[in-house]
Amino acid sequence: MKEHILSVGIDIGTTTTQLVFSRLTLENTASMISIPRVEIIAKEVVFQSAIHFTPLRSQSEIDEHKVRELIEQEYRSAGITPDQVQTGAVIITGEAARKKNAESVLRTLSGLAGEFVVATAGPALEGIIAGKGAGAAQESKKRGATIANLDIGGGTTNIAVFRNGDVIDTACLDIGGRLIRCKDEGGEVAYVADKMRHLTRTMNLVINEGQSLTKALSEKIARRMAGILEEVLGVSPASQELPFMLNDHDLKRDYRIDYVSFSGGVADSINDIRGEADFQYGDLGKFLGKAIADSRIPQQLKILKAVETIRATVVGAGSHTTDISGSTISVSPSALPLKNIPVLKLSAEDEALPVEAWGEAIRKKMQWFNLEGEKQQMALAFKGPDNLGFHEVETLAAGVIKGMEDVLCKDCPLIVVIERDLAKVMGQTLLSQLGFKKDVICIDTIKVENGDYIDIGRELAESNVVPVIVKTLVLNY
Repeated sequence: MKEHILSVGIDIGTTTTQLVFSRLTLENTASMISIPRVEIIAKEVVFQSAIHFTPLRSQSEIDEHKVRELIEQEYRSAGITPDQVQTGAVIITGEAARKKNAESVLRTLSGLAGEFVVATAGPALEGIIAGKGAGAAQESKKRGATIANLDIGGGTTNIAVFRNGDVIDTACLDIGGRLIRCKDEGGEVAYVADKMRHLTRTMNLVINEGQSLTKALSEKIARRMAGILEEVLGVSPASQELPFMLNDHDLKRDYRIDYVSFSGGVADSINDIRGEADFQYGDLGKFLGKAIADSRIPQQLKILKAVETIRATVVGAGSHTTDISGSTISVSPSALPLKNIPVLKLSAEDEALPVEAWGEAIRKKMQWFNLEGEKQQMALAFKGPDNLGFHEVETLAAGVIKGMEDVLCKDCPLIVVIERDLAKVMGQTLLSQLGFKKDVICIDTIKVENGDYIDIGRELAESNVVPVIVKTLVLNY
């Protein structure tokens, strides 16, 4: 069995907006006598849009109508209609995620782009998606190495560290090429981000709108930004400015980095440092690229060339956000697709309890979601015990129902996500204990964490699997 699905990735960034369509190939990789195991075996980009400057209505708002027009035009250029698209993601990145109407833009575009095209944002996820699009995740698995990918755009640097294909750390800094924006190639300042005002003041510099930047001054600012990146990677001692320039959490730096790769628009300037930097794009992007190329980072760490640079995030959104559930699942087809379902995951301590005690543990955890007594749609996640007998499955199913009944809304399906291969028997047992009066979605071989959101699409591969996207939705961070 082999099946193709069409996926779209749309990236609305601080500086640019772009789109890619990818073809994902699904195949049952199990033998004829084994339980089906459907996997994504190939990913092929079939269309890349032009790279557009992200249209802004003001410094605090995206021009969502012009963004929509751009996306509609690129769909027409590709000869693709939204009803042909089966999965994918719209991701809003960098400073664009902080605009007042960011959530409205995401909602509008995910509705336009296709039935199961999801909206996502958040600095940690940006870094992970860009790292996958840049090839860092795959190379870390191939080489058995630890690779840090720095996705450096106009407004932020999103870092994801991969070891053997898995994410082990993330960070995001307000370091980017467009945090000081010029009116034209002459260097007259049109905009200065607040974090950049602070950083330049620590250098005894005052940068205001209307003044002209010299190349020497621009190089000095860029070297300081590159110095902050040295600090976060541990090749220079951390200064007191590092915590201020972070916009979520710092890297742990308790591991050795084998390789560093660079993606994002600034990466092209790191790779091409011929001659002096200039204001070609009306910002400091080329100066920052040259400063990184001349910094301690390539002197002390091995550099791995990214397979994508400016398109890393959009390729990642189109090709690397969709996972496939296990093949032995239990779903109520009429309840799909589902979007933006918050996840609550049991801890290792919870799962160490006897199966008979799980119901109470779940009930206590569910109180996190019982906001002012309001019931809502949500998903319970756990790794799952080993070697359950039928009686234990029945006991666990009863505990799940008991634990979730106080918060589960009346018309919402019961959603359970299990890492181990238990979904078929667990889902059927839940349905039976509920008297077949409630929809049940029970899927497995998907790994999620507390704070994640999950989207589950309609069945694929002759109803054996469902597409799943695990994401975060952090806007105006």
